Parts: sequence; structure tokens; C-alpha cells
Amino acid sequence: MKKPASNSITRRRFISTSAICAGGLALTYVSPAFAGNVLAARYTVQQVIDLILKEGGFSPVPNTVDTLKSGSGDAIVTGIVTTMFATIDVIKQAAKLGANFIIAHEPTFYNHSDDPNWVNNNSVVQQKQALLKKYNITVWRFHDYIHRLKPDAVEYGSIKKLNWLPYFKGDSPTLSIPPTNLGALVQHVKTSLSIAHLRVIGDLKQPCSRITYLPGAPGGKMQVDFAERDKPDVLIVGELSEWETAEYIRDARLLGSKIALIILGHNFSEDPGMDYLVEWLQPKLSGVKITHINCGDPFVWM
Repeated sequence: MKKPASNSITRRRFISTSAICAGGLALTYVSPAFAGNVLAARYTVQQVIDLILKEGGFSPVPNTVDTLKSGSGDAIVTGIVTTMFATIDVIKQAAKLGANFIIAHEPTFYNHSDDPNWVNNNSVVQQKQALLKKYNITVWRFHDYIHRLKPDAVEYGSIKKLNWLPYFKGDSPTLSIPPTNLGALVQHVKTSLSIAHLRVIGDLKQPCSRITYLPGAPGGKMQVDFAERDKPDVLIVGELSEWETAEYIRDARLLGSKIALIILGHNFSEDPGMDYLVEWLQPKLSGVKITHINCGDPFVWM
């Protein structure tokens, strides 16, 4: 969710010098179902990345995390998968689809900079790198830049799925929807975003119409800043530090405020943006199949 400031570095440089790769991958594994696409598409990974940057009208972001995490920019693209997290299951599904390029919004190796040595001798990282190499899959993170689209594509994708586009201004996460109550709003969010369970603070019977939607994990300061500035009836967030925003909401209510809180979970709050990326990118890439895979909720609710 956090959006770094821009600076003047070349687009090619931020990809090539910052990439953390599992090793050079030769283009040898191609699913028979997609073998024809290698010749039909004729795009390399780097060409697709360059096209995205050009079409987005982006200024280069310094120290961006939007780099290659595996594979090669020279690989010929046989298919693209968009997702939130390039999980083991997503990697296997991509291989079955014959797609060798995954565009993921969040880290592949469990830390923000995708440093594979964040924990030394991490056996899970090593096995994941081996799987990516086996299927010759290139992973590129699309985090800093997608949030800089106008409007923010992650937020836009969620608002679209929530059927709130008529109330969306684009330059603000706060919007006014037709009056409802918190219980009905919770059910609408669950149904629209296909979420089985939500965490909520508030009276389910209380009226609400003013919503602030902050997907991902922008941090307690931003969440509380918007709550104080925009005075929403309901603050909807991806995830939070429980000792920050949740305690602020609890005390605010104990002091007489009617502000409510809905916690979606990080994946569900931003996944609609990666789904919307297919709609945004597909018309710009003729001959390349782009598929969205929702990596789902890692938790089991007891």
C-alpha cells in the first residue's frame, strides 16, 4: 500500500540492478498447450515490463521493490499470471496454464525487499527457488508502480467489485455510499469481495454511509490520520497492528465516537486490483493470455 516518492533513475536500471533472482533460467519448459504462444506473442518479459511502465506513464521510483525475483527479462513470454502472492500453489497453477511470467503484488520471499538471505539457509526459500527454476518462471513484483496509476489500480479494482464506482472520486479513499447499517455493509463487503469471515468493531445496527477504504498495510499512522481527518462512519482496512488502529477505534468508541472498523485481510483487500490489472493490461498485449489467480486466504477459521 505504501507509495514511495519518485526520482530520476532509468526504468531499465531499476529492473536490472535491483533484481533478486533464483538464478538464470533458460527457456526450456513450455507447456504443450501453450507452445504456440512462444512464437505468436514474441514479447520478452522486459518488453512487457517496459510496456506497463510506458502505458502507466510512470516516473521511476528510487529503491523500488518492483524488480525481478526469479527468471530473466530476456525470457519469451508464453503467458502471464497476475496474483497477490506468488505462492507455491500459484506457481504450479501458472505452469499448468503454460504461463512463464507471474506478476505479483506482494513479496515472493517473505520480506519487503525479497532478500532470500533475510533468514540464512531458509529451506522454504530454497525449495521455492528450485520450483521456479524447474518451471522456468519469471516473477516480477508490481507494487510501487501499480499504486501510482491514476486512479490507484488496487483501490479502483476493489471499489469496482464493491459496486461503489459511482461514489468514487479517485483522489481520495473516502466516499459516501447510500445510507445503510453496519451489519448490511459487512454482508455486502463479504459477498462482493468473496470473503468468508471479517473482523469488525462496532454496532451492527448503527447507520453508516461515509466510508474510508485503505487496502493493504499502510500502517497505523495513515489509518488513524484518515480516521481523524475524514471522520468516516466506517474505516475499512486490509490489515493493521492491533495495538495501533484497533485500540484507537476501541477508545474512540468508548469516548462516544460512532466510528466502526472492518478488517478484510491483506490479500482480500488488494487482490481485486491484481484482478483488474488483467482488464487494464490485456488490450495492450495482443497474442498473450493473461490470467488472474487469487492465492486465497492462508488462514483456517475455527
